[in-house]
Amino acid sequence: MIALIKGLQLLLSLSILVVLHELGHYLAARYFKTRVEKFYLFMDVGFSLFKKKIGETEWGIGWLPLGGYVKISGMIDESMDTEQMAQPAQPWEFRSKPAWQRLIIMLGGIIVNLIVGFLIYSMVLLVWGEKVLPNEYSVNVDPRLEQYGLQSGDQILEYNGNEIETFQEIRRTAFFEKVMDVTVLRNGSKEIITLDKELGQILIDEGIRSPFSLMFPAVLDSIVPGSRAETAGLQQGDRIMAVDGNPTGFQTLTKRHLEEKPSSPVLLTIDRSGENVVIPTMTDTSGHLGFFFELPVNYLHLFEEQEIKYGAGESVVSGFFLAWRTIKEYVISLRFLATKSGASQVGSLITFGSIFDGSWNWLVFWRNTAFLSLILAFMNLLPIPALDGGHVMFLIYEMISGKPAPDKVLEYAQVIGITFLLGLMVLALGNDFWRLFTGGFG
Repeated sequence: MIALIKGLQLLLSLSILVVLHELGHYLAARYFKTRVEKFYLFMDVGFSLFKKKIGETEWGIGWLPLGGYVKISGMIDESMDTEQMAQPAQPWEFRSKPAWQRLIIMLGGIIVNLIVGFLIYSMVLLVWGEKVLPNEYSVNVDPRLEQYGLQSGDQILEYNGNEIETFQEIRRTAFFEKVMDVTVLRNGSKEIITLDKELGQILIDEGIRSPFSLMFPAVLDSIVPGSRAETAGLQQGDRIMAVDGNPTGFQTLTKRHLEEKPSSPVLLTIDRSGENVVIPTMTDTSGHLGFFFELPVNYLHLFEEQEIKYGAGESVVSGFFLAWRTIKEYVISLRFLATKSGASQVGSLITFGSIFDGSWNWLVFWRNTAFLSLILAFMNLLPIPALDGGHVMFLIYEMISGKPAPDKVLEYAQVIGITFLLGLMVLALGNDFWRLFTGGFG
């Protein structure tokens, strides 16, 4: 059910964005009196689910939910309609229009996606405001980061000497800035951890998706009947403060210390109604005792978020800067794709679907839709044939040289671009299926 809800949110989000993107091309083309033969949501390979001709344009919905398209007369696009291109150019065709008009037509979808991303972010800030968690708490650290000097229980204070103000920035900044020095508060004193490569690359290389998380008290919710925990006398409400004298107090630390001692005698220091009790027991072969911690949701009240409200004008300004920061950070993060581990993180629709909430959450839906709109704009601007940016590249060449690229060059470039994009799609799907089978989305 969770996968279905995420999938439906992704489908709705992309449908909205694809229609608006193609509408940008359509409106620009019609403004310059260029004929649009088709306007489709999804691909109509072989047949369509719905179609209706209104005026000169066939409007429809395809059966294959991979984007959408507008077919503009007199243009070499993914339809590869070379027969039409062999005929004499007509006044209503794309190829008959001045280069600057064709450039605006090709940029129409990108411009709309940029505007939509900015407007949605502004709307989200106006309606829901913003909640931030001050960076005042110690964190759980993924065990794979311990070899680099970080430890669970650290409070991360600074990256490269720059103070981190909110908990959300701890992970985001790790990816979007070249973090080489991490200042932590450990056991009451500051320590500077110098890394041999940037933190973001470490996270990519190690495949770490959630490097830092909040720490929740190790309070027992229930005891398994007949378990070692019951035999030792552990009770509901006990908080495990230490394992063999090593301070824990939090769920992840306690679990880790116990699992490091399979089939071993251990001494648990328990806080029971304000009194310390030391209990000896023995772990099983997996380092377990037979108890369950209280759910983290019961302790969310310990973490006080600050709520920021925005007026109409403030939401517009803040929405613009949020959109700009989102694009900038996404572009910066693409540097990791040059590495083998970075390429393995390329994802398909399955990855995009995973960013949505498991229940229908309109705040998360609209924030993700704004993000995807901006990413769609940037990706389409890349100078790759078959994308809008490829057409823009050839149009700029024409405007500089004073003559268009030969039709054969455009046709071959289109084939190369489509082949490249299909290869990228196969890589992305392969990565996602691998993550599904290995639990990489967990």
